[in-house]
Amino acid sequence: MNYLTDEQVEQEIERLRNSPYVALARKEQYVRCQRRQALYSLRHLEKKGKSLAASGITMDMLDATMED
Repeated sequence: MNYLTDEQVEQEIERLRNSPYVALARKEQYVRCQRRQALYSLRHLEKKGKSLAASGITMDMLDATMED
């Protein structure tokens, strides 16, 4: 087996940190994660809205509360 020295490991890490391909993949990963977070948030809000509606709370009731 061909083991890397500590210096070679550090050089490879530095090379990869400066790679435009790594930057591209990180950006794609960030965007995908943000979209998933938006999805989870919307699902939670839908579930909460259904619960409120089942309790008899309406948009008109909330609007009236905001006006007071």
